[in-house]
Amino acid sequence: MATSLRAFSFPTLCGVLNSVNKSENSTWIGRSMERVEDPALLRGQARFADDLPTPPNACHAAFLRSPIAHGDITAIDTTRAEAMPGVVAIITGADMKAHSTPFITGVKVDAPQYALATDRVRYVGEPVVMVLARDRYLAEDALDAINVAYGLLTPVIDPADAVDAQPLHPGTDSNVLHERSFSYGDPEAAFANAAHVVAGNYSYPRNSCTPMECFCVIADYDPGGDAFEVTANFQGPYTLHTIMARSLKVPGNRMRLKTPPHSGGSYGVKQAVFPYVVALGVGARIAGRPVKWLEDRLEHLTAATSATNRETTLKAALDADGRILALDWDQLEDCGAYLRAPEPATLYRMHGNMTGAYAIDHLAIHNRVVVTNKTPTGLMRGFGGPQIYFPLERLLDKAAAELGLDPLELRRRNLVPGTAMPYRTAPGALLDSGDYERSVERAVQDGGLADLVARREAARAEGRQYGIGYSVVVEPSISNMGYITTLLSPEQRERSGPKNGALATATVGFDPSGAISVAVSSVPQGQGHRTVLAQVAADVFGLEPKDVAVMTEHDTGKDAWSIASGNYSSRFAGAVAGATHTAAMQLRDRLTLIAAADLNVPPEDVAYGEGRIFAATNPDNA
Repeated sequence: MATSLRAFSFPTLCGVLNSVNKSENSTWIGRSMERVEDPALLRGQARFADDLPTPPNACHAAFLRSPIAHGDITAIDTTRAEAMPGVVAIITGADMKAHSTPFITGVKVDAPQYALATDRVRYVGEPVVMVLARDRYLAEDALDAINVAYGLLTPVIDPADAVDAQPLHPGTDSNVLHERSFSYGDPEAAFANAAHVVAGNYSYPRNSCTPMECFCVIADYDPGGDAFEVTANFQGPYTLHTIMARSLKVPGNRMRLKTPPHSGGSYGVKQAVFPYVVALGVGARIAGRPVKWLEDRLEHLTAATSATNRETTLKAALDADGRILALDWDQLEDCGAYLRAPEPATLYRMHGNMTGAYAIDHLAIHNRVVVTNKTPTGLMRGFGGPQIYFPLERLLDKAAAELGLDPLELRRRNLVPGTAMPYRTAPGALLDSGDYERSVERAVQDGGLADLVARREAARAEGRQYGIGYSVVVEPSISNMGYITTLLSPEQRERSGPKNGALATATVGFDPSGAISVAVSSVPQGQGHRTVLAQVAADVFGLEPKDVAVMTEHDTGKDAWSIASGNYSSRFAGAVAGATHTAAMQLRDRLTLIAAADLNVPPEDVAYGEGRIFAATNPDNA
């Protein structure tokens, strides 16, 4: 018997988690215990993607990558490589165009991207040729025998320069692939009547994350069923499953995606493995045999993905007391050479939080997305958050200096008061709970601010530089990626329907011996899935965590999942653990009815504990 949960909104999830702590006599939730995952990890017994069995007839892939940032591909000579021992196939952009379609994107523009470059390269490290050989060594050797001729083009690196530069994609008339403006309240009047206007220009640089484990893909093609089976250390979001399937020209039910039980970290990077899933899928179709590829560290550092860099001009209108009346954002987002899905998610994830933790009624936003000759961007950890709070908090420091206020006091004056909760921000986000003023005071006391100030004054008296920084951050989480539709016009959004809430799946079941198992569509990246979910289920059924088996691998061919599945946006503890709790409670409710009949007691007299189901009024009746 199994039961599964399919959908939740975030406020409902809060209620679920609160009920776990308050209405249940929780034995394990909130209790410190040794992680279930750790013995295998510490002893080298974990099963990462590269540890999984490689099909015996598989060939191995290696990629020839562009050494230049921008240029036309004028010729590719693979003659020598084709004749080398062990080479099974050599695949170019022309082959990729014949066997796949460009990746779909959230912004409809004529700037196609395939898994391999076709006529032009647009960033250093862009895959140009894929070699399939009997082993990786032979594939790497063959790369050296391939000659690619390039016609050099001037690279565009600075996003501001990209606005007026020659378009990188011939099908577009500008490198600005998306532009939208928003207005909430009456920002024009607020600025016109403000006692003070403070402005600043801020450049947020690119950053990347480097997990211990690089990308890994094993792909196979079944010509009889015209279907693909792929194993990859893909983290989600599973919205990208549809993109991979469509690029491979098959429906989603013929693109089976499996993930390994363990992952060597991600921090958002492994969302970007999806183009290589398509590349190896095409390779498996052409070669007629499975294909495996393990990314090396140089490839990862060169061309995996990175966060966006952003140019921001931010203005604030303040009254005479230092209260912020309005903000005016002008954001220029650099998404690299291609607007690769799910971008421009980084730009829009924080859209509802553009006023931060502050009570600001009026807001203007101007967003532009440009392409440059850099690595395509992706969902680096905290994506979109640093790009917002870096300029916002710096502007508050500048405003405090210009108004002669203490920077902490300026922040205090503008915080959303606890009495206003739940609070709707100007762009529409719901801050459902919190006492920001109290949180700041606790940080001041527990963080030892008075001591830090004393140290600063002593250091400055000695001629040394010593600074204290402040920032107040509200971080949205447990999304379903629906915020990306903010890039659409109101009319387009109306046609597409609402995208609220969050989605998670969990299956809780028991076998004939009574053993409990849990399966979720969230690939662990170090959060302790097996430990946390075992605690959740153990409390529901009166067991110990060691009695609960948690399956951390996922298979779209047989496991429950949705387009929001995956491990991202801090959604595990809320959405996934919440779904597990609800599924477990649904299963327990069914068990209770069965047990009540068997024990000859009313359902409300059925209790769980110490691995037993028994009558609460007569524990011997079990």
